[in-house]
Amino acid sequence: MRRLGYRVVDILVEHFSQMKNRSVGAKADPARMRPLLAGPPQDAPGDPDALLSFLEREVFPNLLHVDHPRFFAFVPGPNNFMSTIADALSAGFNVFNGTWMGGSSAAALELGVIDWLRTVCGFPETGGGLFVSGGSVANMTALVAARHALLNDDTTGATVYFSDQTHSSVERALRVIGFHANQLRKLEPNVHFELQVDTLRAAVAADRAKGLRPFCVIANAGTTNTGAVDPLNDLADFCAEQGMWLHADGAYGAASMLSHRGRLQLAGIERVHSLSLDPHKWLFQSFECGCVLLRDAALLKAAFQIMPEYLQDVHRGHAEVHPCDYGVQLTRSFRALKVWLSVRTFGLDAFRTAITRGFELAEFAEAELRRKGWEILSPARMGIVCFRYQTQEPGPLVDAMLHEGFAFLTSTKLHGIGCLRLCTINPRTTEADLTETIDRLTRLALDHVGAERAG
Repeated sequence: MRRLGYRVVDILVEHFSQMKNRSVGAKADPARMRPLLAGPPQDAPGDPDALLSFLEREVFPNLLHVDHPRFFAFVPGPNNFMSTIADALSAGFNVFNGTWMGGSSAAALELGVIDWLRTVCGFPETGGGLFVSGGSVANMTALVAARHALLNDDTTGATVYFSDQTHSSVERALRVIGFHANQLRKLEPNVHFELQVDTLRAAVAADRAKGLRPFCVIANAGTTNTGAVDPLNDLADFCAEQGMWLHADGAYGAASMLSHRGRLQLAGIERVHSLSLDPHKWLFQSFECGCVLLRDAALLKAAFQIMPEYLQDVHRGHAEVHPCDYGVQLTRSFRALKVWLSVRTFGLDAFRTAITRGFELAEFAEAELRRKGWEILSPARMGIVCFRYQTQEPGPLVDAMLHEGFAFLTSTKLHGIGCLRLCTINPRTTEADLTETIDRLTRLALDHVGAERAG
């Protein structure tokens, strides 16, 4: 066990230390990869050293390395080594963190870390929450609590409002918890991709006039597309006036509250009823590590607690907190450990500096793009910038970058216009990484223009 463990640590250390000098990753050909990894397991024992060699050779190179300093697609996942160590410890001790009886120290540590995040986001002492897999489950968990608190779980005629920039996980969560498409109002944002209160007010008034029950507004605290933040204070005022729930999807942006710049952009987040936040994004944790927070944690317990007979021994201590009472999972891993160990190791100042660097790198990239003749469709905001070269479709450039392997970024559409999108939250990214990436993109774009003209 020790020998194999040391080999795994060596593999991980090599990955962390040599990643910058290697490809950003690869997308394997299904015709080769699926047969290679298909078939039944053998009956006889295998050689773990040979299996590790197989993983090194065939599996780990055929991934997109979202922790790579030149991975600018989607939302990067720049984890840290202490987070990796914490996951190994949690898995090794096989921590059960569903009840106080099963994992009292784990539950207490999670409560402590949740309280850190509650404080960072400005929630009152009644606030609290839970670690979950990611933003998708965090959004769903919060919306279940909202449904129970305001609708007593009866969704008949209830309507939900959000902008067309809202992450797809929100719409999926609403489907899962019983809302139909005709109950969802996907509203057009303003030119800055922010939900407009006037548009929202008109939609709510129209639904009330039809005898429907406007129930919830979902705000963006940093969209995946552009980093846009909806007007949280204005939305909080509106929801208070209308008796509606305000949920903020902060899976991408909420963790930037640790930084001064993040707090300025997220003013009003402390007034939302519920919030999703992903430490595996801008708090640099290994997957999976999401979080849901409520201003009133008791509303989570009211929505989720069920006490079957086989858990009767669990619920005897009134001072004991059972994480399973606050969400979907009974069997839960020890996700809070990696946040705790990372923060205790590096200190919050290191995280503040790293978050601020994400803002600054996007602004540096925007300046470089403008200098090289790219059109900026959405200026650098919360670590994201969107751009295009003349009227080119972005798809061929994305494919070319993936084929080269030096860097990777993806495309999106803004107001119906196809463009490239660059996200810079990895603190290990350098200005030289961005300059070289933009230079390569520019060469590819010019080659594409030349090929079109020649054709």
